[in-house]
Amino acid sequence: MASATQLPGPMEVGENTSTDSGTTPAKCQAQFELGITLSLFFWPSLSLAVTNNWGGADSSDKREWFAQTTIDLLNEHADADAEWVEEFLLQVMLDEFEVNVDDQSGFEVAEQMIRMKKNCMRGDFTEILQLKERWDVKGGQAEDVDKLFEKKERNEHDDETSGSEDGDEDGGADINMDEAPSLVRVREPAVPEVDEEGFTKVTKKKR
Repeated sequence: MASATQLPGPMEVGENTSTDSGTTPAKCQAQFELGITLSLFFWPSLSLAVTNNWGGADSSDKREWFAQTTIDLLNEHADADAEWVEEFLLQVMLDEFEVNVDDQSGFEVAEQMIRMKKNCMRGDFTEILQLKERWDVKGGQAEDVDKLFEKKERNEHDDETSGSEDGDEDGGADINMDEAPSLVRVREPAVPEVDEEGFTKVTKKKR
């Protein structure tokens, strides 16, 4: 696992200064990578997924991979905007952790990443220093995911109750399948194979 995703101890540039006119490209890059990593580690949706192993037994490793992949992506695409980064973040959450994030937090994380990247280019590490201080104060732990999990369960229960009541009032309205979330993976229909003589091949279905 790349060291860029490992949260360090006391920061070398954290000498009570938010900007440094003598910053080097290497220092700016190091702070940028730290900022991206902290943004993901403080994302409640991701913390909840990792805590509950929704991405499997290696959920924690997946989060580190997620951070490094995001760093590489932003390094390779200098013109990336928040909407584009959000789409990437949400897709990884769905593919790797089976979580469909629909609370706008993905855009907030993406927006923060783009903002920190621009600030790092100017040698301004204020926001990153604040995140690092929060991380150190919490002893390397992200936000209280237990409380978040309880809140999520309550919201889901309320939604189910509200949904059943609405269904009774509407008399069982038809569901428009065209309005399905865009991030839901859809299995493509199998296309029959035809051999050279024009006969359709019979293939065995996979279990």
